[in-house]
Amino acid sequence: MEFALFSHIPWPEQITPRALFSDLLEQAVVGEALGFDAIWLAEHHFTRYGLGASSLVIASNIAARTSTIRLGTAVLIPPLHHPVRLAEDTATLDVLSDGRLDVGFGRGASGTEYGNFGIDHAESQARYRESIEMVETLWTTPDCTFRGNYYSIQRLNLVPTPLQRPHPPVYVAATRSAESLEFVSSTGRRLIIGVVLNTDDALDLLHRFLAQAQASGHVATPSEVPFFRYFYVADTEEQAHRDAREALNWTLDINTWRREFSVGSEVYENLDDYRKRRTELPPSYEYLAEHRAFIGTPDQCAAKIQALYDAGVRYFGCNFAFGGLDQKKQLRSMELFAREVMPRFSDS
Repeated sequence: MEFALFSHIPWPEQITPRALFSDLLEQAVVGEALGFDAIWLAEHHFTRYGLGASSLVIASNIAARTSTIRLGTAVLIPPLHHPVRLAEDTATLDVLSDGRLDVGFGRGASGTEYGNFGIDHAESQARYRESIEMVETLWTTPDCTFRGNYYSIQRLNLVPTPLQRPHPPVYVAATRSAESLEFVSSTGRRLIIGVVLNTDDALDLLHRFLAQAQASGHVATPSEVPFFRYFYVADTEEQAHRDAREALNWTLDINTWRREFSVGSEVYENLDDYRKRRTELPPSYEYLAEHRAFIGTPDQCAAKIQALYDAGVRYFGCNFAFGGLDQKKQLRSMELFAREVMPRFSDS
């Protein structure tokens, strides 16, 4: 079984971006030493929910400080980039990292992000499909000519081309959209399953993807589908919940709050003020801990992962870095996981 790290680089008010980036780099270096196979980074814009606006730049910094851990994007939002620039940047990172890049694409969930880039969110499905196709074509085609509804190029040569052949592995996120699932399953690309779905729903998504891919004539295997969960492990169940509660509640609150904005964002407003005036609550911590997060002792977390394994999951991703959780606690959780949980699946 493969194990990975994931972060959307949350930015609570009391922490500086510089400190968060420093913590992330330490997590990547420690993660590589502990035996994690990859670290995946999310792209978000204009919000404290995540500092991944330039996730490829961040991944490049990680690449310079590591040598074996793979670098994943979960996800890049293609409509917010020109495809030529995206092809150049990903190819360059693949070369710089000695072929360690995994490229995950997705439409993104925030209409505000699209609006601030001057892009109609209603076009997101068509735009992201065309952008992915164009990037892949640029990676592999000399004198590339491409004519789409949104972008056209003529006899363009990408410099450099990716180190991996024919190109880096391509993953596509699909959460609730049947269109997105049809796109990834019918085209032979790989699926990413994020933390935003309940575990039962995420497993159903995995099984539907595998079935639809097979029906479309493609070979899809569970080992190629990263399955991410919020994750925290501690010596006792009480300690695990005590440490994780505030950080996960912050994640739930900021994610709900940021969706209220059609212009601007919550960055320079006060979260406590929002909590006092809101009329709808997000899912409770208890609900998330039961249905979407793996929080507990090594034995409890291992049992949950075993249940996933029995249901077909072969690539498990841990989101240790949620809600500004103290760095020492994150590293302790990573180390406990690597020592007490990962070895149980070494032959899986």
